[in-house]
Amino acid sequence: MRSLAISSEHAALLDRVPEPAALRQLPESELQAVADAVRAEMIDAVSITGGHLGSGLGVVELTVALHHVFDTPDDRIVWDVGHQCYPHKILTGRRDRIRTLRQGGGLSGFTKRSE
Repeated sequence: MRSLAISSEHAALLDRVPEPAALRQLPESELQAVADAVRAEMIDAVSITGGHLGSGLGVVELTVALHHVFDTPDDRIVWDVGHQCYPHKILTGRRDRIRTLRQGGGLSGFTKRSE
């Protein structure tokens, strides 16, 4: 499949929040833009690898809010279904590997403690 490629604006914003601690430093007024960037990143990644898109899209704002409010990774998050974790993976230091979802040696399409 061909990448849809996220905008440079979205990429730059996600570069500023490589982990939850950086996300917690942002003002609430920027959180929707982060959610929009995560959504674009997810759509682009799944356009390449395939995967469960709908459930992850449904929790983008929730994921951003949880990581903004709670002290993750010390505070634990339990997902209803594993494929809701794509936005979580993007915001927790695995964005650089998100296009390896469901590939041999790549990120799991579900939650995985070893990741």
